[in-house]
Amino acid sequence: MNALFIQKAKSKAALADLAAQFIAETAAAAIADRGRFSVALAGGSTPREAYVRLAKRSDVDWSRWHVFFGDERCVPPEHADSNFRMAHEALLAHVPIPATHVHRIEGEREDRQAAALDYETCLRGVLTNPGDPVLDLVLLGIGEDGHTASIFPDCVEVAEGPDLVVPVLKAARDRSAEQWRLTLTYPVLNAARCVAFLTAGAGKAPIVKRVFAVQETVPLPAARVKPTRGDLVLLADHAASALLFDS
Repeated sequence: MNALFIQKAKSKAALADLAAQFIAETAAAAIADRGRFSVALAGGSTPREAYVRLAKRSDVDWSRWHVFFGDERCVPPEHADSNFRMAHEALLAHVPIPATHVHRIEGEREDRQAAALDYETCLRGVLTNPGDPVLDLVLLGIGEDGHTASIFPDCVEVAEGPDLVVPVLKAARDRSAEQWRLTLTYPVLNAARCVAFLTAGAGKAPIVKRVFAVQETVPLPAARVKPTRGDLVLLADHAASALLFDS
């Protein structure tokens, strides 16, 4: 794994500003080098605030963006739980990214395996590259159980590949609360030119320490994200990173 780069912010609001700036700078560098920028967006409240700020910027060449998603719940795109809906309301509806450059995971389809295969085909078609597709930036969160995207501790094996997109079942004590999702797998995440985790709040401090500062016999899902060609970045507020180097 390449070195971990850590950028801290004093508050959750400052973290949103920092993340928006980081995304904009990463996009500009990719466009300057390769003529376009490909990003896999994350769901969650922390990324949402970054997207809101990003949408207000006037220094972004949106026409060169290709937007993907790290994971999606198996719900229609207008559903309150949809990552696409969140990203659309916070960012995509407010910026001139060509509609053909927004690549949504069709989580509402009854045949989840076919939806996963079609999204893999989309990734390979848009991100033409020998071997696995290469995204310029993957944005990820960290759950309190150490999951990232929709790779949970009990489904790590299926996320190791060779499939680039897989359906997974998020288990719950109440079986009625179980939920199917579609997620990118490690071959895609680890092929990216940059992977950035966004996390905030004191409640995340213990899991941030476990993921980034503790060598565990069985690594948590987020700790298995190890970019082979690019950078690993942690964007966190002071509360979330408070225990990171605490002995």
